Amino acid sequence: MNKQEVILCTHLADNLSQAIARIPHDRLFLLTDVHTHALCLPLLREVEALGEAEEIIIGAEDVNKTLDTLAQVWTALSTQGASRKSLLINLGGGMLTDLGGFAASTFKRGIAFINIPTTLLAMVDAAVGGKTGINFNGLKNEIGCFSPAESVLLETQFLRTLDAPNIYSGYAEMLKHGLISTPEHLNELLAFDLGQINYEQLKHLVGHSVKVKEEIVTNDPHEHGIRKALNLGHTVGHAFESLALAENRPVLHGYAVAWGLVCELYLSYVTTGFPKEILQQVIYFVRRVYGPFLFTCKHYEQLYELMKHDKKNSNGVINFTLLKGIGDIALNQHANQKLIFETFDFFRESMGI
Repeated sequence: MNKQEVILCTHLADNLSQAIARIPHDRLFLLTDVHTHALCLPLLREVEALGEAEEIIIGAEDVNKTLDTLAQVWTALSTQGASRKSLLINLGGGMLTDLGGFAASTFKRGIAFINIPTTLLAMVDAAVGGKTGINFNGLKNEIGCFSPAESVLLETQFLRTLDAPNIYSGYAEMLKHGLISTPEHLNELLAFDLGQINYEQLKHLVGHSVKVKEEIVTNDPHEHGIRKALNLGHTVGHAFESLALAENRPVLHGYAVAWGLVCELYLSYVTTGFPKEILQQVIYFVRRVYGPFLFTCKHYEQLYELMKHDKKNSNGVINFTLLKGIGDIALNQHANQKLIFETFDFFRESMGI
């Protein structure tokens, strides 16, 4: 997998114009959703190259990360004359960059694409690292492939268009990056004031967070080893997310990850000796920023079954990424049903449910 170019923008219009110019193409296409078309596209009006781009607009949010929407993008590319030499620009959050990247990677066996993530979650996670895909059969990201964008342009001015929950959602992935990197970075993240956001400081934190992910992805692009570190919080988090979707009370991905971090750090504390004081710091932060995920003991079996469908599993054994300490990663860890249910008990108690 080729290494993608990640650009922390100094001037979005110039950076995008240069990125487009570096990629030979016959036709240019721009994928947006109904929100980014209205709120984010105006920031690109001075990009002369986009004047000839064909825009494809899809529905917003994760409920549209489906095979039907994917087919809609394929159909638009086909009917509007896209060829194997065309270029697709994905302007949107993680749902759109995942789906748009997968559409580009499969249309005519693959066309080039550029990601311009517009949410914090997409900037630090979805748009970087080459994972693309859609939800399928009630499961998150069940269908997809590894395919990096030619360029990823990070413009933190887009974050001013986000509401607080979407900022918090992306911040959970940054918190994960702090946990798998250094105490200094984690402390910086825990101390940041999400109530009164300093966007210049946030830009610095985004740059640092993306570097953590980039270094891991460069060393293990197809997730055979250390890239599994990026799954911290996701085994339980995806189960929470799927349960919420099944009960028609969808939650933002980052919220599910934050709740998953509490559970998996508890598993880390019990099985690998992760420091209790850091676990308590993270619990306090998650409880204050994200609140609880509501479920009862009646949901335990369903959550356990959802975890058994996780892509990281082998032979039906649930696979966790855990930590011995900050940056001290324990891959391919396992826990039996009894301990997982104990973890759910701990989560509900620590979140005040």
